[in-house]
Amino acid sequence: MTARFALAALLLAGCTTVGPDYRQPDVAVPAQYAREHNANGLSDSELANWWHQFGDPQLDSLVARAIALNLDVQSAAARIREARARETLAGARNLPTIDAQASATRQRISENAIPTPPGAGAPGSGGAFGLPGSEFGTFRLGFDASWEIDLFGGTRRGIEAAGAHTGAAIWNRRDLQATAAAEVANAYFTLRTLQESIANTEADLARLQREEQLRRARFKGGLTSGIEVEQQKSDTANAAAQLQTLRADADSQIHAIGLLAGTTPEALIAELSPAKAIPAAPAIPAGLPSDLLRRRPDIRASERDVAAATADIGVATADLYPRISLTAAPALVSTALASLLDWGSRSYSLGASLLWPIFDGGKARANIAVANARQEQALMAYRKTVLTALKDVEDALSRTQADRQRLADLARSHEAISRAEQLSRTRYRGGLVTLSDVLANEGRRLSVEKQMIETRGALARDSVALFKALGGGWPEQQP
Repeated sequence: MTARFALAALLLAGCTTVGPDYRQPDVAVPAQYAREHNANGLSDSELANWWHQFGDPQLDSLVARAIALNLDVQSAAARIREARARETLAGARNLPTIDAQASATRQRISENAIPTPPGAGAPGSGGAFGLPGSEFGTFRLGFDASWEIDLFGGTRRGIEAAGAHTGAAIWNRRDLQATAAAEVANAYFTLRTLQESIANTEADLARLQREEQLRRARFKGGLTSGIEVEQQKSDTANAAAQLQTLRADADSQIHAIGLLAGTTPEALIAELSPAKAIPAAPAIPAGLPSDLLRRRPDIRASERDVAAATADIGVATADLYPRISLTAAPALVSTALASLLDWGSRSYSLGASLLWPIFDGGKARANIAVANARQEQALMAYRKTVLTALKDVEDALSRTQADRQRLADLARSHEAISRAEQLSRTRYRGGLVTLSDVLANEGRRLSVEKQMIETRGALARDSVALFKALGGGWPEQQP
């Protein structure tokens, strides 16, 4: 009877899986971006290592170190290992449990616990087995096995959820890789912008010092008042103060890059202190919005969260249905070690049990409601992630276009003021204008150059934001 019951349970197992089957959510995305109509976007391999497109080997090296050694990325790798271990745990519930057992016991029956049967002998005489006062040993060697049959798919849904959590952990690590690459590039471009700004401010400080010397000379000659001298001294001191702030900010960026690369903050000072120009930002075709659904690691991780939440509904629903367990305990039992392995020492027990909750105060259905609500939350989070990704791309496209237009306008301004400066120098040599006029035009040129430096730095950083928004920066994308 037990064997028939077990066979029927095995036939039913795997035939029913309660809970909804997962289907990837549908999210409407526009056919193209508002500011970009080029459908021929970057390839996966180009996006995978987008930092190479800036043509700066030092940046390439820093990003590679960050992807490999960044502590957040390494923590994410540990979370993947944890998720895979939990996946193994979930799968183990679907398999039988078998334990080997061996025991040896020595037992004495109390003389006062059980009356001695008439004619059975004196108490304590060590007579017949099982009599009061008798002593005996028992040896046992065997196995205990149990198996809860996954009749309605609760365990299978648990395995499905664990697999989805593993997938989410993998995509979260890739998202952290992309974030680490972008943060290193941002800090690197900010550093190069600051270094160019330092050179610009040093040149402007030298100009102000020359202007101050000129005004002092004019004051001594009675050609100007002391007010102009003091005003010029204030401008010179202000420029010197700005220079100190810029140098401190540059040091902070080096420290930030060191932390992102998984090393001590001061480890990269010698490597990054020498000034270098801001790398030129490449042109970046955005492609199609639909590409984001497969390229953005945060979208893929969020989609896996929806899959896990959907499977959890099945896990909760399975608690409404009966559970069937099979047990077996074959063993060899003997009171003498010499006869333990004899065929006559065999002992076994087989069993099957059914547990079906009748009343639990609504606990099971409440758990189902909780799982449904969590699945709905995960779905909303997924849709928000997609919309946020679209916003990220549109924002980055708008900023890069504005940066390029601003840079073009500043280039025309720089060209005009450079001509004005050159003409003033020519006229100064001819005695037609004063040195103050030349220094004033030089100051205007340096001011425009400062704006150009800041705009080129902003364009580089906004290009990084666009690369990241498009889903680039995780090396596994390339294969």
